[in-house]
Amino acid sequence: MSIPADKTQFKTVIVGGGIVGAGIFRDLVLNGVETLLVEAGDFSSQTSERSSKMLHGGIRYLENMDFPLVFEALHEKNLWLKLTPHLAKEVPFYLPVYSDAKRPLWMIRIGLYLYDFLSSFKNSPYSMKSKSQTLQDIIGLNPEGLTGAGVYFDGIMDDAKITLEVIYDALAEDHAYALNHTKVVNVRKINNKNTLTIKDQFTGVETNIIADQVVYALGPFTDIFLKQYDFYNWQDVLLPSKGSHIWISARDLPIAYPIVMTPQDEFGDRVIFVIPHGDKVLVGTTEVPNKDDLFHVTPTDEEINYLIKNLNSYFPKLDIKKEKIIGSFAGIRPLVREGNSAGDRGKTSREHKVFQPSSDTYVIAGGKYTTFRVMGREVTQKICHRFRVSYNRDKTETPLRRPSVIEPFEWRLPSEADLVHICETEMPKTFEDLVMRRLSISTRAIWKENTSVDFDEYFTKHQKTLSKYFHVSNENIKNFK
Repeated sequence: MSIPADKTQFKTVIVGGGIVGAGIFRDLVLNGVETLLVEAGDFSSQTSERSSKMLHGGIRYLENMDFPLVFEALHEKNLWLKLTPHLAKEVPFYLPVYSDAKRPLWMIRIGLYLYDFLSSFKNSPYSMKSKSQTLQDIIGLNPEGLTGAGVYFDGIMDDAKITLEVIYDALAEDHAYALNHTKVVNVRKINNKNTLTIKDQFTGVETNIIADQVVYALGPFTDIFLKQYDFYNWQDVLLPSKGSHIWISARDLPIAYPIVMTPQDEFGDRVIFVIPHGDKVLVGTTEVPNKDDLFHVTPTDEEINYLIKNLNSYFPKLDIKKEKIIGSFAGIRPLVREGNSAGDRGKTSREHKVFQPSSDTYVIAGGKYTTFRVMGREVTQKICHRFRVSYNRDKTETPLRRPSVIEPFEWRLPSEADLVHICETEMPKTFEDLVMRRLSISTRAIWKENTSVDFDEYFTKHQKTLSKYFHVSNENIKNFK
């Protein structure tokens, strides 16, 4: 939604259109606070679309004694399973146990009971499977040394779509505004007011806006952005952790249920999830320090080889090779440092933290995707109090009101009418915005998994219609990988 040309002052401006910024945006506007959300790229185009596609409590955090975090995440997971059943669903996760495993079956049983207990028994109940039951349920699983499996329930989801629908829901309110592909290029204090210069990434037009309150929800970009401005006196708070994933066709990895791989290697307690999503299977993640440009993070050959090696260890007869990969991506977890330590990324807490570099400015960092709704409450409550607005934390427990045209679990080829509706209501500004986040197609190979219609022919046919809303050229279509 564009803002009126003569409107230059806002009660609150949120910088960062990932899931955390989106959640705070919705919370504020549902509580009656005028708010503008500004995102330099497309909404959810960075970390928030590069997760492991799970709504989960974080079963591995039990060993870190992060019980409050797991409790909170499990309750949020079960809430969002109810609020967005078209974007998230509960499925059984199999945790195979081998004779040389660090955690034998009896220990897994205790952990799974604790997991269900922390959900207030709102999870579907866990179970234990014998070796023969496990091999019957997970076709192709390595039988050598297998002693059985624990089965627990978590959610799988379309992460980008949830972020988008949270924003769409907020925009149903008259006092909500959101701009994608709009970059904050300068921040100043003028007469004790926050003055932000925002730049349209397509036209280059710059506009100065004034914000009574500013919230930065920048994820992995937090330190880089805030250190530009001396008046914030910002010191690095993040311990960025890179996680890479690969997509495999379900024809090459025909499993019915997600499994949790726990390699016995030099990386300690790293966990790899193998999760079916329709006609494809997601495999990830790694956990390494990031050496890439934060805006262009990609999996390394080393990370891809690591995932394939472990996949073949668990499914030796499938002989998965690099050629079977139909897509890959990497994202940065914006973990918050614990003191000045570089820390063990696998054991660093997923708790979020809120900083206040000035009385009218908030910075939120860290946390888990699953807990986004409750993460920003400390911020939203303070802002509501500042504006003498009564804060009702229950307002965000209501269902989202504007579902996406294309839903991930019942994917269908959009008609021309669908494309027009998407362009008019879902705010895509580029061809990539449309294909990757509105249609949930990240590569040409994944397009082929979803439909037999040729990619180039389909979009060339609809090019004229799409060009009414944003630039679409033959080059855009051909260059999509």
